[in-house]
Amino acid sequence: DGCIKAVGQADVIRSQFSEAMFERIIDCSGKCVLPGLVDAHTHPVWAGDRVHEFAMKLAGASYMEIHQAGGGIHFTVEHTRKATEDELFTTLQHRLGRMLRAGSTLVECKSGYGLNLETELKMLRVIERAQKSMDIGISSTYCGAHAVPKGKTATEATDDIINNHLPKLRELKLSGEIHVNNIDVFCEKGVFDLESTRRILQAGKDIGLQINFHGDELHPMKSAELGAELGARAISHLEEVSDEGIVAMARAKCAAVLLPTTAYMLRLKQPQARKMLEEGVIVALGSDFNPNAYCFSMPMVMHLACVNMKMSMNEALAAATINAAYALGKSDTHGSLEVGKQGDLLIINSSRWEHLIYQFGGHEALINYVIVKGKVVYENGRCETMSSY
Repeated sequence: DGCIKAVGQADVIRSQFSEAMFERIIDCSGKCVLPGLVDAHTHPVWAGDRVHEFAMKLAGASYMEIHQAGGGIHFTVEHTRKATEDELFTTLQHRLGRMLRAGSTLVECKSGYGLNLETELKMLRVIERAQKSMDIGISSTYCGAHAVPKGKTATEATDDIINNHLPKLRELKLSGEIHVNNIDVFCEKGVFDLESTRRILQAGKDIGLQINFHGDELHPMKSAELGAELGARAISHLEEVSDEGIVAMARAKCAAVLLPTTAYMLRLKQPQARKMLEEGVIVALGSDFNPNAYCFSMPMVMHLACVNMKMSMNEALAAATINAAYALGKSDTHGSLEVGKQGDLLIINSSRWEHLIYQFGGHEALINYVIVKGKVVYENGRCETMSSY
């Protein structure tokens, strides 16, 4: 059934299964077995390359300045609206394949580059196709409130989402055509304010979606306090979170999905991982893969979390496995090697697991096998010809 049957000392396992027949045995001598990595925040469905914006950013343009110059989300929205479902699916397959080879076995995937009902549904159908046809696990997120569409006010956009998008989504969920897990809003100054965010998140919760949203990224918005009050499963970014917000999230067992790639690439203030951990917040990690933060690799995210956010390697590994699974409401089935949980694991070509974090960008020659539901979905031949370092 793709679930873990036993975990324990080698001799105990050997005697317990001495009569059993196995389709395949992998010799892990001198290697490490780890849970599959969980990427708790990605935007992988979009069309239109934004590589030219990187030069603008390096020259000092801010996120909002690029946005106002016709770049940013609106550039991607324009191209995503024009793209066919098949085109979007082909690029999504390619991106998820790269994530899988970098060790991610469960990934949260957002819509949000449509901003109209038709394109948002197109994106969700593309995610649904990937869920059905690919080995990688997917948690699907409706993020129609990613930006205010051109020609609309935030209030008009909010009304459209509540009166048109969500009822349609509920209908498609009930008929089994689309399986959406989470609702997301970009709660930010100049985007969706606290009241609009509250209305959308509550409406999403009312149709059975988990609340998992962007908050307190560029400006302090009291998003963390709102999330705690609404029973949010997780809040992402939190670079500008207040001390009160941190305490509220700890009390509410609301996970903080921290994205060290975004702070690094946009040269923002780093999220306060240490303070959150000390206050008892469940800290998870995500790559924030999107045209603005082009990173597929959770090992690199863990490395950045340790160096820039002062997390320990143990904390980073927990944040990229069991805590990230918790942020997606999946910690009972994913994120750790325990009997009864889904058999998602990595085998790395080193006797010390820390190499997965210590080597910055070295995962291409370090991850030997990626296993999903007990099936080898990626085997890296290069590892067999190389020593473990």
